[in-house]
Amino acid sequence: MARRNSALQAVENNILDARAKAVLAAVIKEHLVTGDAVGSLVLADRFSNSPGWSSATIRNVMGELEEAGLVEQPHTSAGRVPTDKGYRYYVDNILKEATLSRADLRAIDKVFTSSGFDSATSSDRIMEKMSHVLSELSENVGIVVSPSLAENRLSHIEFVQLSDKRILVVLVTTSNTIHNKIIRLEDKLTQDELERTARYLNTEFSGKSLVAIRAEILELMNVEKALYDRLLRNAILLCDMSLEGEESTSGDVYVDGASNILAKPDFVDVDRMRELFRTFEEKSRLIKILNECVSREQYSMAGDVHVVIGREHPISSMRNCALITAPYRLGSNEHLGTLGVVGPMRIEYSRIMAMVNYMARLIERRLDEEARV
Repeated sequence: MARRNSALQAVENNILDARAKAVLAAVIKEHLVTGDAVGSLVLADRFSNSPGWSSATIRNVMGELEEAGLVEQPHTSAGRVPTDKGYRYYVDNILKEATLSRADLRAIDKVFTSSGFDSATSSDRIMEKMSHVLSELSENVGIVVSPSLAENRLSHIEFVQLSDKRILVVLVTTSNTIHNKIIRLEDKLTQDELERTARYLNTEFSGKSLVAIRAEILELMNVEKALYDRLLRNAILLCDMSLEGEESTSGDVYVDGASNILAKPDFVDVDRMRELFRTFEEKSRLIKILNECVSREQYSMAGDVHVVIGREHPISSMRNCALITAPYRLGSNEHLGTLGVVGPMRIEYSRIMAMVNYMARLIERRLDEEARV
């Protein structure tokens, strides 16, 4: 009991000794390759060139790791496999800074070079390609979430008068996406007033989101001389109506490679697999999961990269999975969208974390280039 309490306390305080860390890392690396439970004899062979690593010593350390909940024994006579708690300790305390291999960098660059992307390529096409590349290189599920209308930054806006007090809002964003929305006003505005308002917004607020524009105009209207400015009041009215129902709405979701998990031996439970596929199909549910990731204060050592493992997931369908995500931004630190990879807990954490981080920065650079055009 004393040894068990000591092992648990060591984990809780993140102070596993070097030997325990080495064994845990070796178990995870071996299990990643084989998918099998890892026995002490396998590890003894791995550590055969290091003094002081007998099979008995390794068995004792593995026993301590099991008592601490970092590994478990699936069968009485089997070796050990990592638990979600073990993977968490590994990601937070053992992994070094994640970097992409030259082969992965070449593969990513080749895809985007051969795809012929240029300044005219729509952001939808880029997001779709990003999810495919994430899926293809990770051999898991790639997910990209585009910014919502409320989060998109204005490149150009037009208001076109329709019948019955309706107005067509045409918003071109800095990410080269066109949003069309029909709004209805109580008071009728002339086409001339609509054009004046659009010119004002395009001149004064290009590069800012509708949410930010609205906040700035309200601040202007707090200045006494601007209280009765009809142009500002029209701008606020049109921004409000354009944003109605959008601030809580996320952008499009691009999912690629869901079929990859069918080949994973980690997913043998048919009912759980079916539930997981339903999660991929439900946009709002998937967005909620991803937003919870990027909104948490604690990120992994790879900067913005966040890793959720096993029972850390709030929904049951994801509790056999690892989710590795990163937000992407434009200019300031405002969160625009998210990309990530979903796979089994037995996943190449270091490599996928580096991949997700690198590709989030790729999207940021592309959006920044478009914003400067």
